Amino acid sequence: MAGPSRELVERLFATPPDRFVAARDAAAEEARRAGDRAAAREIARLRRPTVAAWLVNLLAIRRPELVADLAQLADALRAAQRDLRGAKLRELSAQRRAVVGALVAEVRRLAAETGEAPPAGKLPLAEVEATLNAALSDAEVAEQIRAGRLLRATSYAGFGEVPRPQLRLVTGGAEEPAVPDRAAERAEARRARDERAADRAARAERAKRRRTLDRELARARADQDRAEAELAGAVRSAQDGAAELDRIETELAELERRRAVAEQELSRAKLARRAAERAVTAARRRAGEVEAAVEALDAEEGDAAGDGHEAD
Repeated sequence: MAGPSRELVERLFATPPDRFVAARDAAAEEARRAGDRAAAREIARLRRPTVAAWLVNLLAIRRPELVADLAQLADALRAAQRDLRGAKLRELSAQRRAVVGALVAEVRRLAAETGEAPPAGKLPLAEVEATLNAALSDAEVAEQIRAGRLLRATSYAGFGEVPRPQLRLVTGGAEEPAVPDRAAERAEARRARDERAADRAARAERAKRRRTLDRELARARADQDRAEAELAGAVRSAQDGAAELDRIETELAELERRRAVAEQELSRAKLARRAAERAVTAARRRAGEVEAAVEALDAEEGDAAGDGHEAD
C-alpha cells in the first residue's frame, strides 16, 4: 500500500490541536475499513502538535511560498556568515526581522480565518516567532516547517557565529621636517631611535591586546560551554517530556477505549434491569390474582360447609 496521502496528512496537521486526535483516529479507522492497514498504522502514529506548532504548520500548508522565502533568506544569511560580510549581514538581519514579523502577522490572520483558534491575545505568537527564527539557522527545523509536520515549537540561541572584528594597528603622523644638511647624521640616528621605540611600543601594545583578547576568548568559550551544556540538558528534558507525553496519550487512548466498553456494558445492564423489573411486576400481579382466586375459593368452600351444617 502507498500509505496516507499528502493531502490527508496536511488536512490532519491543519486541524486545531483539540480536534486532532479525533480526526486522526477517524482517518485511521477509515483506512482500516478500506483494507490499508499500513496506512492506518502510519496515521495512528501521528502525534498531536502544540498550538504554536499547529500555527506554524498552518502557515506552511496555506502559504508555502512565504515559507520558501524564509528558506532563501536562511541560505543568504548562512552564506554571509561564512564570508564574514558585515554590511551584508546587517542588511540581511534587518530583512530577517521584517520577514519574520510579516510571517507572524500572517499566522495571526490565518488563525483568525479558521475561527477555531484561541483568541488573538492568547495565541503563542512568541513561540511562533522563535520557531521561525530557529529555521533561519537550523536546516532541520526549516525542513520540518516546510513539510508542515512540526510537533512542537523550538528556539535558537543565536544566528551562527558572530563575525569577529578585524583589528588593525593604524600608524601615521606628520612628515619630519626637512633636516638641514649639516645635521643629517644626527637626524638619521634620532629617527632610528624613534622607530625602534615605536616598534617596541607597538609590540607591547599588541601583546597587551593579545592578552586581553585571550582572556575574553577564554571567558567567551567558558560561557559557550555552559550555554551548550544547558542547551543539552534542555534538549534532554524536552525529549523526556515528549516521551512522557506520548506515553500519557497512549494510556489516555486505552482508558478512552475501556470507558467506551464500560459504557456499553452499563447500557446492556440497564436494559436487562428494566426487563427484569417488568418481569417482577408481571409476576407480582399474577401472584396477586392467584391469591385472590384462592381466597375466593376458600370463601366458597366456607359457605358450602356452613350450609351443610344447617341442613343437618
